[in-house]
Amino acid sequence: MAMSRENKLWFWLIGLIVCCLLLYFLRGMLLPFVAGMAVAYLLDPLARRLERLGLSRVFATVIITLSFFLCVVLLIGIVGPLVEDQLIGFGHRVPNYVHQLINRGEPVWRAAKSYLSTKDIEQLRTAGGEYAGTLATWAAGMFSRLLTGSLVVVNLLSLIFITPVVTFYLLRDWHGVTQRFDSWLPRAHAETIRQQLHEIDTILAGFVRGQALVCLSLGAFYALGLTVVGLDLGLVVGFAAGLGSFIPYLGTISGFLVGTGLAIAQSQDWTLAAMVAGVFVVGNLMEGNILAPKLVGEKIGLHPVWVIFALLAGGTLFGFLGILLALPVAAVIGVLTRFGLRRYLDSSLYSGETDEGTTP
Repeated sequence: MAMSRENKLWFWLIGLIVCCLLLYFLRGMLLPFVAGMAVAYLLDPLARRLERLGLSRVFATVIITLSFFLCVVLLIGIVGPLVEDQLIGFGHRVPNYVHQLINRGEPVWRAAKSYLSTKDIEQLRTAGGEYAGTLATWAAGMFSRLLTGSLVVVNLLSLIFITPVVTFYLLRDWHGVTQRFDSWLPRAHAETIRQQLHEIDTILAGFVRGQALVCLSLGAFYALGLTVVGLDLGLVVGFAAGLGSFIPYLGTISGFLVGTGLAIAQSQDWTLAAMVAGVFVVGNLMEGNILAPKLVGEKIGLHPVWVIFALLAGGTLFGFLGILLALPVAAVIGVLTRFGLRRYLDSSLYSGETDEGTTP
């Protein structure tokens, strides 16, 4: 049955709306499936390489899946106790940090009192107390929702037990899934869609896989460097800064601010703060000149501002699920936008020419 252009447009528009509604209403249970799909996508090149070496797809999938999740468990088992020790030690030293910061701020406070009136000082104290109370209430509410929400427990258990199963089956059947999807493409536009999907895959492979390696490398470097220079909680701050580098500039900037702040509270002089700053300067130079060019590449088609916007928008709308979906969606939107722009520049709407090749 032939469909008019208008009917085709309505068909795809309704399909997109239905998909968005399903994603929104099922967002509470999709996390392990999306996480499993992301892990399978990341590991598929390794499975293809093992196939070229002569292993069957099933055997390669078993080896890769078990090795991947075993490495995750070992990493948690090794790093977990170290992080726990640092957190406990940090908690015991917090009163000393507060006392140190008060002593450092006392000269500044005395200088401010000489320039401010008693009324201004009282207003500053009142405003500071209100902001501190608001921040404490917000933080307590956020942690309370994270710790007591029933969906958190369900998602955690599903990530532990369901994600490995989803990863195994998707990784094993990746070729079959892609071929089945290819068979559903409208035949008249199949080649064009394949070209756009190939461009999306190139962008995701270049950014997601490459940036994941960059984040792990930076996390290891920052954690080791901050621990070596003697920063309390250096392991936690370093790993968090490295993993946070998935959002461009966020990890390095936030890690630098937190690390130097802790160094100022921890040490009597500026030596430790300077060494912490040096670790982040070296890490930033290493990321910009070695890691990113080698692992990510220069032309990935995703501007840093677009990446930041996509990740924040996805996290705001759908939480952690939205963060996982943000980059694929951003890549799709970017590819389709460039495709539409190329079509527009090649059309008479841009050139002003009529179908006969003359300008009206």
